[in-house]
Amino acid sequence: MCHGSVGLVARALEAVGIPTVSVFVRAFRHTAVQLQVPRVLVTPHLMGRTIGPVGDHVRQRQVVEAALRLLVEAAQPATIQGFVPS
Repeated sequence: MCHGSVGLVARALEAVGIPTVSVFVRAFRHTAVQLQVPRVLVTPHLMGRTIGPVGDHVRQRQVVEAALRLLVEAAQPATIQGFVPS
């Protein structure tokens, strides 16, 4: 699924009251801005490895946990946050 489709699906889900958070790679941050995606975590990873390198379970968990925190803590719609590894 392309980043644009993910953003449009997130907006549709939000419109019916289902909160979402999307994870985008840095190269597609501009797409998230243009589509006004509700909550976006931007990672520095490569396309196709949005949550981290293959086999790097620690990094992947960090990304998923950061996305869930964003879902809970985002104060306003169209929140875009960069992933900061711990």
